[in-house]
Amino acid sequence: MKKIKDYLLLIKPSLSIMVVFSSVMSFMLTPGIKEYTSDSERWWYVLMLFVGGMLVTGSANAINQVSEKDTDAMMKRTAKRPVAAGRMSVTEGWAFAIITGIAGVFILGHFFNGLTAGLAAFSLFLYAFIYTPLKKINSIAVLVGAIPGALPCLIGWAAGNNDLAMGGWILFAFQFFWQFPHFWAIAWVAHKDYSAAGFKLLPSEKGPTKFTAMQTVLYSLLMIPVTVAPYYTGMCSYADVKGIIGLSLVLLSNIFLLYRCISLYKNMDVSAARKVMFGSYIYLPVVMLAWLLSKV
Repeated sequence: MKKIKDYLLLIKPSLSIMVVFSSVMSFMLTPGIKEYTSDSERWWYVLMLFVGGMLVTGSANAINQVSEKDTDAMMKRTAKRPVAAGRMSVTEGWAFAIITGIAGVFILGHFFNGLTAGLAAFSLFLYAFIYTPLKKINSIAVLVGAIPGALPCLIGWAAGNNDLAMGGWILFAFQFFWQFPHFWAIAWVAHKDYSAAGFKLLPSEKGPTKFTAMQTVLYSLLMIPVTVAPYYTGMCSYADVKGIIGLSLVLLSNIFLLYRCISLYKNMDVSAARKVMFGSYIYLPVVMLAWLLSKV
């Protein structure tokens, strides 16, 4: 049981589930979902997308933990991770990452299409081998990391539609912009630990500053046109009751997140940053569920 628990810690299940949730929701939002003739068939493919996505995401997280075992050991919140704590060897961590990565890409290619598998493989490579080492070099790592962080939306779209149409890019843009206030709030809360480990993750070299807080406000503003775009591009409708409710939820969610980011700018403290962090966790699924409610 302890070994199973360590493997679960290696894949960071809460993070992986959130990532795969975005992919599944994007899949459900594609026009191609209508081609599945029955609910059982549709849910079977949702399950395969979930399993494949969890394996690829788990592989990326495992590589991240193997690569950062020394810095993980320096930080209180990560010191108990299996490789950092010495309960799992580097070789075992790499073996797990390779097996899960190959299995995940295979499942996505077999049950969906080559485009889905290719995007998943690219996302895994970018996160594990570009973003991860870049975190100690320059804060541009957050920008680079936002690409594989948003690719699950494009992966879900490709799984349903086998293309990279505008709808997929709208979903990608949504999760891409969302990551900045979300991640900077996390980096604000954990600034001391991150700095001690040598990570450069906030946009200002001086750490939590007004400039950083203003960036969260700007990105929360950028998400407003992105989140209403599905209603003006034919993905979603606001012409019926469900559509009106969905659009209202989207707008209220944006006001909610923007308010929390403005509060961070005003208060400049860890408490406000934590509210942005948890607020962003609520914001993302609510917006996606609102889109699904309003789907044409």
